[in-house]
Amino acid sequence: MNPIDHDPPADAATRTVLRGRRVAITGGTSGLGLALVRELHSQGAQVAFVARDAARVGRTAAEVPGIHGIVGDIADKEAIHRIALQINAALGGLDVLVNNASSLGTVPLRPLADTDCEDLERALAANLLGPFRLTRALLGSLDGSVREQRADGEAAGQGKRHAVVVNISSDAAVTPYAGWGAYGISKAALHHLSRIWQQELVVRDIDVLSFDPGDMDTPLHAAAVPDADSSTLRQPAAAARELVTAIADAIEGRTLAAPEASHSQLEVGTTA
Repeated sequence: MNPIDHDPPADAATRTVLRGRRVAITGGTSGLGLALVRELHSQGAQVAFVARDAARVGRTAAEVPGIHGIVGDIADKEAIHRIALQINAALGGLDVLVNNASSLGTVPLRPLADTDCEDLERALAANLLGPFRLTRALLGSLDGSVREQRADGEAAGQGKRHAVVVNISSDAAVTPYAGWGAYGISKAALHHLSRIWQQELVVRDIDVLSFDPGDMDTPLHAAAVPDADSSTLRQPAAAARELVTAIADAIEGRTLAAPEASHSQLEVGTTA
């Protein structure tokens, strides 16, 4: 796939929608997650991010003053409640959740026949169960966001706005690449989870997006394909700009559809 690194910057309307929005991002110290932290903060959003490594969380928080770093592993079932509490405490509620943290499961990649059960479990814990548990733990906060925005919109004579959940997907969720079994299986399950949750939550004005950013120049891709030519890969900042625009559209309740020529694939339903 060819990189797309010339996405236009967010326009004034996007900045207006995102200003003051409370956004939580998992896997926020590298790759797409870090790019989203930077982009959303630059658009005036209140940002909290989650990552496992305390030192890297500290460095990222120092790099972008005003954001909130939370140390935690979303693959750890026992950590989810604490992470959700810390997100709410840091932001005073939640408008947007981006489930970005991911695991390959096995490094180096290997065929399913050579994949240990523990490696598949690791991928499922990070890529499926973690996003499911964290979203479920924060649904009350997202419902609260909808109520707050409805009240604010009515007072200002504006239409209703939505809360948003983004699950970062992959083309491995729909294409059966040899060697990518643990990762592909877990991402396929996450993609379908997103579609089902969209059908269930749309009546609550919570939109669930499944976003495939394409092949990016990230540490995860380097671990998966060490000999890849980075010049052929998309830069995370470009994908972040595209996703931030999609998030703003979802907040406004606008119909979303990725152009056919786009590097990414985006699926979302909207309320009538």
